[in-house]
Order: sequence, then C-alpha cells, then structure tokens
Amino acid sequence: MPMRKLQEVNLTLDELEAIRLADLNGMYQEQAAQSMNISRPTFGRIIESAHKKIAEALVKGKVLRIETKPVNLSLKNIKKEKRYEDSICIR
Repeated sequence: MPMRKLQEVNLTLDELEAIRLADLNGMYQEQAAQSMNISRPTFGRIIESAHKKIAEALVKGKVLRIETKPVNLSLKNIKKEKRYEDSICIR
C-alpha cells in the first residue's frame, strides 16, 4: 500500500528528543528533563506520549511522521544562514 494512503501518527521534536535521551542514551527521567530544561513531570508526560504514538504506529501499521521545524544551520565554510524544513517518514 502506498504511504500516502496510510494513516499517520505525528511525533513532535520534543517527543523525539525525549526518546533519544531516555531510550537511546539510557538517561534517567530527571537527568533527561534537566538536559531539555523542563521539569521531571513534564518529561514524563512527553515520553509517555511518545511511547504511545510509537506503539500505535508499530502495532497498527501507521506512518510515523516526525514533525520538524526550520533549523538554522551554520557551518564554518558557509557564511549564509540556511533554513531547512522537512519531515521524516518511517514505514
């Protein structure tokens, strides 16, 4: 089935960062919350939401879309500021 016909689940950048810190890097919630400059209870709500969305995408065969915002990219060899906006689909 083409991806455009599948339902989507949207993961925010905060949720992606929470997954990276807690699940990939193995940080405890308190440490991960400090890294994101948020409270531990807020981190708990964000990671719980992310886990539910990822589980829904995996179990129900939905597209997992990671929402992105414009990113300012500055490189030593590039003087101009570039803005990128995109989303990533994982099927």
